[in-house]
Amino acid sequence: MTGLGLALGMLAASPAQAELSLCNRTSYVMDAAVGLERRAIVSTRGWFRVDPGQCRQVVDGPLDIDMAYVHARIAPEYGSAPLPQAGHAAFCVRDANFQFSDARGCPVSQQVQFTAARPTDSGRGPEIYLAEEADYDDAQARLAGIQRLLVIAGYDANPIDGLQGGKTQGALAKFIADRKLTGDAASAADFFDVLLNAANSPEGTGFAWCNDTRHPVMATLGIVEGSATVTRGWYRVAPGKCVRPDLRGDPRRIYSYAEAVDANARAIKRGETVLSWGGDVPLCTRDGRFELSDHKDCAARGLNSAGFALIDIGTQPATTVRFREP
Repeated sequence: MTGLGLALGMLAASPAQAELSLCNRTSYVMDAAVGLERRAIVSTRGWFRVDPGQCRQVVDGPLDIDMAYVHARIAPEYGSAPLPQAGHAAFCVRDANFQFSDARGCPVSQQVQFTAARPTDSGRGPEIYLAEEADYDDAQARLAGIQRLLVIAGYDANPIDGLQGGKTQGALAKFIADRKLTGDAASAADFFDVLLNAANSPEGTGFAWCNDTRHPVMATLGIVEGSATVTRGWYRVAPGKCVRPDLRGDPRRIYSYAEAVDANARAIKRGETVLSWGGDVPLCTRDGRFELSDHKDCAARGLNSAGFALIDIGTQPATTVRFREP
């Protein structure tokens, strides 16, 4: 995936400026939490959903702070988590919407890493930007976000570059026609909801993992690129949910491996055997996020070896791999 980070403006916001906004210039729908430090006291609040290309106000009233902090997470339909957190400080959050007046006064297990940010002073007021290496502007981020979800939903809108082209126009037109939407649907405020629903559904074209177990499942994908087989992971598939991984190019065959994990991200075992779904093709993986193209001597290089299943997706418009407990 394209590398992501928090691109943070370095101009300090002066007291009594207008309300603080978060601007999403990535190709991912995100939920964000903000931390506000004033006189050594940090408060946190969230979650604020911010669509690609959107700016959203997160502080109502004049901004009087010494420092701002941000923690962002992507929508689960994307499967993996490409946003690295710089880890400047750990503050309190909850899974549901929350507000903490003392963001250090909770158990460590309830804290996550936030990135420090000095808001940029724009013409609209102080803003913090979430950005990718591609350095999209607002319009490009929205289009790249549409492209990414179209690809996950099984429509060929590659490359994901935020630029309008024939493939993107064709994929978008087909998506709108397939769902009997109006011609201006792509400009509607709720269009990312429509795309997320399509990405989360096993119906339609493309490849999907679906988790029919009661455990979270971490899955990894292998794709032949040139003369190499590239494995990428991990994609999290929540119980009862489906995830469509981003298939680069137009692969005809892919490799799939997955294993169930507990609440601490440890592999679940049945006796001495990990609860997993794969096959007989040995390929390398490793803990944490990875992308590997060399699959020789995995153990000697400090990597793990897993048995992947070979899946032919070139002969049918839709392929779904379901994870079920034996």
